[in-house]
Amino acid sequence: MAPGRGRESDATTAPLLVWSDPTATVTVTAPAAEVDRGDPARPVLRWVLDVEPGRPVSVTWRAATTQGADAVVLPPVGAAPWSVPDVRSDDPRLAALLARSLDDLDGLRLRARFAPEDTFLAAGAPWFFTLFGRDSLWAARMLLPLGTELAAGTLRTLAARQGAVVDPLTAEQPGKILHEVRSRELPLGEDGRVLPPLYYGTIDATPLWVCLLHDAWRWGMPTDEVEALLPAAERALAWMVEHGDADGDGFLEYRDEGGHGLANQGWKDSGDSVQWRDGRLADGPIALCEVQAYAHEAALGGAALLDAFGRPGAERWRAWAARLAEQFRDQFWVADDDGPYPAIALDAAKRPVDSLTSNIGHLLGTGLLTSAEEAVVARRLGSAALDSGYGLRTMSTHEAGYWPLKYHGGAVWTHDTAIVAQGLVRAGHADVAARLVAGLLAAAGEVGFRLPELHGGDARGAVPALVPYPAACRPQAWAAASSVALVGALLGLEVDVPAGSVRVRPAAPSVVGALEVAGLRVPGGTLDVALAADGTVRTARADGLAVEVREAPGSAGRPPDGREP
Repeated sequence: MAPGRGRESDATTAPLLVWSDPTATVTVTAPAAEVDRGDPARPVLRWVLDVEPGRPVSVTWRAATTQGADAVVLPPVGAAPWSVPDVRSDDPRLAALLARSLDDLDGLRLRARFAPEDTFLAAGAPWFFTLFGRDSLWAARMLLPLGTELAAGTLRTLAARQGAVVDPLTAEQPGKILHEVRSRELPLGEDGRVLPPLYYGTIDATPLWVCLLHDAWRWGMPTDEVEALLPAAERALAWMVEHGDADGDGFLEYRDEGGHGLANQGWKDSGDSVQWRDGRLADGPIALCEVQAYAHEAALGGAALLDAFGRPGAERWRAWAARLAEQFRDQFWVADDDGPYPAIALDAAKRPVDSLTSNIGHLLGTGLLTSAEEAVVARRLGSAALDSGYGLRTMSTHEAGYWPLKYHGGAVWTHDTAIVAQGLVRAGHADVAARLVAGLLAAAGEVGFRLPELHGGDARGAVPALVPYPAACRPQAWAAASSVALVGALLGLEVDVPAGSVRVRPAAPSVVGALEVAGLRVPGGTLDVALAADGTVRTARADGLAVEVREAPGSAGRPPDGREP
C-alpha cells in the first residue's frame, strides 16, 4: 500500500502517521520525531539531535500493520520451520550467502486465511508478497535439506485452493494448482490485461506440486501427512491429461482462454519470453520444454507414491511418462552449426521454437532425457553463450533477442541457475554445475550476499560487470532459497528416507575448497558431510540412514572457473 493512497492522520503524537485502505491499516510511531508535511503525499519524519564527536546517536521508529477482513495472508507464528545448518568452507562467501538468505526467508513467511495453520513463503518483496504456486513450491523444494515442515505447509495451503471447476476468466480447472492470490484485481498495464484475485493461469505449478510431494516424502515428511495429500496428488495428475493437454497431442500446453490473463504461463511469463532465434514471437498455444520435464517427473514421482501407499494407477503414469519422453525426443530437438539441442517450446503449429535458452537445463535429472542427451545439454549449458560467469543466462548470446539485462531474454535469474546446477549434478555433470555455483557466489559477493531475483552482467572482469535488474524483488523467495540448493549441489546430495539411504557425490575439486556442512535435517536427527578441498569426502553421516559415497564422473582435470568456448 503506497503512502498517500489512503488517509494520513493529523496526529502529531504517537502514532504519528496512519495510512489505511480496505485491506490494511499501517501506523508509524517515532519517539521524539516531528512530521514534515510539506508534501502531504510524502510525509517525512525529522529528529533534532545533539551529536558529540566520537559518540553514536540512535533514533527509533516502528511501523505496524493491521490487516482488513478481506486480506488473504496472515503474519507467521513462531520460529521458522527449518533448521539453520553450520556451513564452513575455505571460501567464506558460501556461509555468508546462506546466513543472509535464511534471514531474508524468515521475513517472507506467511499464512493464508483459508489455511491458517500452515506456513508458506511469499514470492518476494515488494511486488509479490503473497502466495504464488510456482514460486512457493520451488522455494519449499530447495529448502528440503533443512526439514519438511515448510514443504508440508506449502502443499496443504495450495491443496486447500486446488481447482474444482472450469472457469476461463480465472483459468481454474479441476485438479489445477493456483498461480497467485491477492486481495484485489491486479492490472498488468498491458493490453487491458487484469488478473483476478484468485488466478490459476500457470502451466507448471500443478506438476511441480506433485514433484514437491514426492521429494518431501523422500526427505522424510511424515507418512500420515503424505498420505493425507494423495487424493490431491491424484487430482493433479489427472489434470495433466484432462486439462493440461488441451488438444490431446501428449504435451502440456497453455493458452490464455479468458483473454485478460498472462499471455505466457511458464516461469518465463513475460510477453516476449518465447521467441524464435530471429526474434519473432511464437504463437500459442505453447508447449514449453521444461513443463514436459516437470510433467514426466511428476508422473514417475506420483507412480512411486501410489505404489508406496498401496493405491492403484502407478503403471498408467509410468506408461504415460514413457510415451511423453518418446514424443519429446521426436518433436522437440533442433540443431544449429554447433549440433543438436532441445527447443524452448512447440508453437501452435507444433513447430519447435529454435531459440537456445536456459529452459533446457530444467530437463536434467527429471528422467525425460537419456544420459547421452543430458550430456549434450550439459555441454551447451557450460558454453560461454549461456554461462555468463555470474550465473546462467536465460537466453544464449547468439539469439537475435538477446540482451544481458533483458527480463527473460538474457538476464541471469538466481533460482534458474540453482535449479539447473542441481539437475546437472543429478545427471552426472557436477563439473558444469560447479562452475555455475562459482558464478552465483561471485555475484553474491558483489551485492552484499542478498542475491536479487535477477541480474545482468557478463564474464567477470568485463565492463559492465554485474548489474541488478532495477525492478527485481530483493529479497525473493526462490532466489534466497537457492543458497540451500547450492549447498546440496556442492555435496551432490540424494536422500531417500523410505529406502533408508543417502548418496553423496560431490564435484571434484571443490569450488569452495574444504567444506563442512553440519545440521541438515533427516527424520530423528541430522545429516553431516565434510569434504576436502580436492572434493573427496572426509566424513558423511546421517542418523538412521546408510550413506553411500560416489565419485562424481567427469569432474577431474577441469579448472572450476573455466568455461567452454
